[in-house]
Amino acid sequence: MTYTPLYIDPGTGSMLFSVFIGVVATFFFLLRAAVLKVQLLFSGRKALLRREAERKKFVVYNEGKQYYNVFLPVLQAFERRQVTVDYLTGDPDDPLLKENPFRFVRPEFIGSGNAAFARLNLLTADVLLSTTPGLDVYQWKRSKNVGHYAHIKHGTGDATLYRLFGLDYYDSVLLTGDYQKEDLQTLEIQRGINRKEYVTVGCTYLDVLAERMKTLDVPEKQEYTVLLSPSWGPNGILSRYGEALLAPLVASGMHVIIRPHPQSKKSEPQLLERLEGKYREAANVEWNYDKDNLSCLMRADIMISDFSSIIFDYMFLCDRPVVYVNADMDTRMCDAGDLDKRLWQFVTLEKCGIELKAEDFPRIGEVLRGASDSKELAANRAWAKSQAWMHQGEAGEKTAEFMISKERISKEGT
Repeated sequence: MTYTPLYIDPGTGSMLFSVFIGVVATFFFLLRAAVLKVQLLFSGRKALLRREAERKKFVVYNEGKQYYNVFLPVLQAFERRQVTVDYLTGDPDDPLLKENPFRFVRPEFIGSGNAAFARLNLLTADVLLSTTPGLDVYQWKRSKNVGHYAHIKHGTGDATLYRLFGLDYYDSVLLTGDYQKEDLQTLEIQRGINRKEYVTVGCTYLDVLAERMKTLDVPEKQEYTVLLSPSWGPNGILSRYGEALLAPLVASGMHVIIRPHPQSKKSEPQLLERLEGKYREAANVEWNYDKDNLSCLMRADIMISDFSSIIFDYMFLCDRPVVYVNADMDTRMCDAGDLDKRLWQFVTLEKCGIELKAEDFPRIGEVLRGASDSKELAANRAWAKSQAWMHQGEAGEKTAEFMISKERISKEGT
């Protein structure tokens, strides 16, 4: 007898996991209510006070160590106030698990993937802050005992480039710039969902990088350096153009730093292996996979990218010219696909950058060396920075202030 392996597609798997979590959560809350009644029967107010003592006030959930700099200024702000915050991480390599410099920040590894979501779905807290989209859409469900869910943006680009319904069920969204608010409100009206609270706090991780730039030693360089920072997937420039772009770029003689998107190593490893193998012997090519991109940004005289948000990091931090290729993407699976307009970051990139078309690849060296930093481009970069990175240096403080302001309201509602 031949047995066929059972296959469950991701959508069905997510649904089955959600059903399982729903059953577990229902049983948990019924059992918890029964225990509470027994406690109140025998010890009255003391049991209630003990229950309140177990409740977490402020929780930060970080799904991966790559977002550590997003939360660092927030944790520092809580530390300055001497207010306890629970830092739940889904990454066993999170820096805070290895070395915790704080007295009032309590780090805890809660597992990754479904294990983390199972823990979060049963959480008891007043306010929870996270960068993770998809709350109440996939495996991560709202806990009945969390008073307020706040999402913090981890990039200065449009807030509608998450997968569909990415932010729909948060109570608030903390923005890097006021411009991000309008599109999210349009989606609320279209979808008939609850209105969220929008607060512009700035960009926490750019605040961190800007401070580090003041003390970072960058090696002196002789060659004109180009930083190629593509996004990942079929629309990214490495996937779409490959050797057609790299061959003339390498032949130009300029020093080329190729820094693939972190997701590329997971989603398109064969592409990277093929391209690295082909240009391994090129003395002027450097492949960079460092966790921290700041050194690469500071070494580059110019950047080539597509629709990756790193292009704005480079413009805002280094104030140098950028060249973009194929500055568009398929947004049908994103919230942006439900908007009848072009995204801010695509329109803005046309004002701040220099377009490189495929027919220009053969003379790419000439194009890059001639990409002078005009006064108009510099002025447009300054304008974009003022729109997308507001409250510079203040994002951590403003985020902590917002969370603390929600504590009393959240406790009354749970």
